[in-house]
Amino acid sequence: MSNLKITQVKSRIGGKQYQRDTLRTLGLKRIGQSVVREDRPEVLGMIQTVRHLVTVEEVD
Repeated sequence: MSNLKITQVKSRIGGKQYQRDTLRTLGLKRIGQSVVREDRPEVLGMIQTVRHLVTVEEVD
């Protein structure tokens, strides 16, 4: 399985509570922070929820 690099690019301020919770679950706390997660259906669903706040890249 490949990995995904997820970077927060926009603020969570003003977002709905479930979006803030999703960012926290992904491990993102601040703008510019990146995390690497496995390419799994659960992670893809979380990314879909906050797609307007993050960018995603595929890494090895």
